[in-house]
Amino acid sequence: MRYRCLLILWLASDLFLFLGSFALAYFLRVGFILSSDFPFGPFIAAAAMASPFWLLVLATTRTFALGRRQQTLRNLAYIAYASVVGCALFALLYYFLYDVFFSRLLIVFAFAISTGAAWIWHIIFERMLRIALTKDPPQFPTLIIGVTRESRRLIALLKCSRNPLFPVAILDGLGVKEQEIEGVPICGKLNKLEEVLKERKITHLIQCSDLEQSLNLLSACRSRAITYMVLPSVFGIVERDEKIESLEGHAVTVVGPPRRWWEWFF
Repeated sequence: MRYRCLLILWLASDLFLFLGSFALAYFLRVGFILSSDFPFGPFIAAAAMASPFWLLVLATTRTFALGRRQQTLRNLAYIAYASVVGCALFALLYYFLYDVFFSRLLIVFAFAISTGAAWIWHIIFERMLRIALTKDPPQFPTLIIGVTRESRRLIALLKCSRNPLFPVAILDGLGVKEQEIEGVPICGKLNKLEEVLKERKITHLIQCSDLEQSLNLLSACRSRAITYMVLPSVFGIVERDEKIESLEGHAVTVVGPPRRWWEWFF
């Protein structure tokens, strides 16, 4: 419930940000007055009609995904793409509704402001979102399976970055002498799986070892509507160059040669 409310707030704030960007572009172009030659009312009405489509384009690029890092250049490219679509739709709507021509410089202003403002706001909101979702009790309590170097790094990374997937318990197939890792308690072996899933109210499970237990873990997650995740290192893929792609609608893990900087577009 907490996440849904924050997501609705995020979407609503983005709509107002898009309208605010166009309003600021208007006043930068015509001056801080309400021009009679270029009325503000019809202008902002066209922007309001284009704003849901801009938000839809952002959503289709998974900009609001739970694990998306907002400060990356790739995310900036997605936001810029959505702004191009939003500005193009605004121009078409304004022309067909009012059959008049307006300043092209204003569209440039609107694109630059909406892109920059959305990126900065998304970075700020991501940090607030992570703080809110990781407050006790965490919104997405996560169970880690396996005590390995990869799982230790993962737990440290999740805790340091305040990732919404907050580790609350660890289980290991063989058992270890340690009591905790990065403050996350080790609750025993896999025979306590059902007990931990129920008591800790687990929403996500990340498998970091014990490949032979994959079917049992997946079955337990499906029976309780828990999201199951697995590290590539479980399958022996440890070079961190793997990615998930679609092959005729089927998800596949791909390990290919290093890509040049421009190739990520394709």
